[in-house]
Amino acid sequence: MREIALHILDIVQNSVVAGATEIGVDIREDIPKDTLTVVISDNGCGMSEEFLKKVVDPFTTKRTTRKVGLGIPLYKMAAENTGGHFDIQSEEGKGTVVTAVFGHSHIDRQPLGDMAETMLSLFTSYENIDFSYKHTVNQNEFEVDTKELKKVLGDIPFSAPDVYLWLSEFLKEGEDELYK
Repeated sequence: MREIALHILDIVQNSVVAGATEIGVDIREDIPKDTLTVVISDNGCGMSEEFLKKVVDPFTTKRTTRKVGLGIPLYKMAAENTGGHFDIQSEEGKGTVVTAVFGHSHIDRQPLGDMAETMLSLFTSYENIDFSYKHTVNQNEFEVDTKELKKVLGDIPFSAPDVYLWLSEFLKEGEDELYK
């Protein structure tokens, strides 16, 4: 994968398959400390201790359609290649937290990618799931909680054309403000 956003999509897809109804994506860019931290959390079915120990092995997967699972091993490698680290905490019946820390300025760090478009895609593809998204760059913070948006919208889906356009602009503007 060429962007961290694609890794995020992959991990979130794992959360969806695990039956999560709430998924958090928290990105923290701390330029003075030279770190980019991505924390993805869910309330899905979680993993057994035995499976958790093997999950970073590319030949470990719960999929029945193929015998390899490259998403987590590639994400781990992407973080470690920048001098960062990777961690997964999970408990059966409670959920999973995946943390990747990247060296922010490291030459091998993949670009973050278009997080506004990534989150828009997730919000509109999985409207039955509640997402909390937070992106912090130094002291600047942008946060969106789909539970709050759903309260305002009522029965109007995120995929409704006017809402989709508004949400797209809102996410892009929020992301742009982080870097000013």
